Amino acid sequence: MRRLVVAACAACLLAPLPARAANGAVAGRIGVVAAENFFGDIARQIGGDTVAVTSILDNPAQDPHLFEATPAVARALAGAYIAIANGAGYDPWMTKLLRATRHRGRVAIVVADLVGKKIGDNPHIWYDPQTMTALARRLAAVLANRDPAHAADDRKRLAAFLVSMAPIEARIAALRARLAGTRVAATEPVFGYMFHALGMTVLERRFQLAVMNGTEPSARDIATFENDLHSHRVKLLVYNAQAANPTATRMRQVARKAGVPVIGVTETEPPGLTWQQWMLSVLDEVARALPAPAPL
Repeated sequence: MRRLVVAACAACLLAPLPARAANGAVAGRIGVVAAENFFGDIARQIGGDTVAVTSILDNPAQDPHLFEATPAVARALAGAYIAIANGAGYDPWMTKLLRATRHRGRVAIVVADLVGKKIGDNPHIWYDPQTMTALARRLAAVLANRDPAHAADDRKRLAAFLVSMAPIEARIAALRARLAGTRVAATEPVFGYMFHALGMTVLERRFQLAVMNGTEPSARDIATFENDLHSHRVKLLVYNAQAANPTATRMRQVARKAGVPVIGVTETEPPGLTWQQWMLSVLDEVARALPAPAPL
């Protein structure tokens, strides 16, 4: 995994963080700091007006692998009641900051632990709907314990969240029924869990891992990838629109020249969308890239 750097770089902070009391309260609300904005989004959906959420990585134009934590981030974590990290090696800077800013009573949620993922597994777990359901349930329980007076409201918001997952599940089921077994590839394994949910057959795995880990794919893997694109053995190429890599860019160019559909996905939730809307928009892109055959 490309190493995420922890450094004092105040210029990287996208917005000022609100002041927090030692008990994790912000203007009477429960302070939540999420390493990634899609987890912060789920915290807002479950906590509603009772939480004040700060998401550290929230810019889809920024490569998350080049992120540098700031002193302001450390201060926010020092006062948060709930801290949410991805885990599985994706955001080790968060683990370091949590160790450096310990305070009694803070609840740290490592989302990868909720779904049994560890270092070495594909860390892009937010593309798996089951991950977000597990996080939503955990947040509802933590918030109810912290603020029993609003526990009923937390449960209502959790119930609404679970209902909101139904369109995603239905869209996945419909696409899976049509596209299961379709051979696809990616420049990185960002979309891996959604590929699995759709029942697709993923090729070029060694190439993806090399790019994700910041190493150059082998000449053999590059040649195989290009041949699979030229021959249309690969029916769809997905690339990471948030990270620059010359070899990955080359595969996109080869795919487009060969007439293979190409779609970009990000590692950060786009502004103005909920996580549910984001997932539905990506699934819509898959459906447009691989349309159903016209009836005879």
